[in-house]
Amino acid sequence: MIIAIGADHAGYRLKDVIVPFLEAQGHQIIDLGCHCGDSVDYPDYAVPVCDKVVRGEADRGILICGTGIGMSIAANKTPGIRCALVHDLFSAKATREHNDTNVLAMGERVVGPGVAEEIVRVWLDTPFSEGPRHIGRLNKVKALEEQQALHP
Repeated sequence: MIIAIGADHAGYRLKDVIVPFLEAQGHQIIDLGCHCGDSVDYPDYAVPVCDKVVRGEADRGILICGTGIGMSIAANKTPGIRCALVHDLFSAKATREHNDTNVLAMGERVVGPGVAEEIVRVWLDTPFSEGPRHIGRLNKVKALEEQQALHP
């Protein structure tokens, strides 16, 4: 799987743990930064990751900031992105099974490296259920995106 990953200054250390974890599992990584603790703006990293996913250049995206909140807000402004903020294993599984999320957001200040690796593993390994009720709900989300595109 090709995974685009991005973080701001408050999430780059956790990103630096997740990248080798993913590579060890055989995934190809597109690391879009940042790479240091100098203050940066999270949308500048969320948008390129989401663009890679929407264009099909990455199968999934992972975003990390201090809490994951800013990254998830920015990510969900991109049509076609279904980003979930996740800090536990149950949510990691449910958001794939029920919501077919294509971007995962986490907070370095909220979740430790070991739990983050398990969240990523569960999120990547869990397929979308393809259940009719879940497909219907996702179609409603797509319709909302289309409506917003017509009437911004």
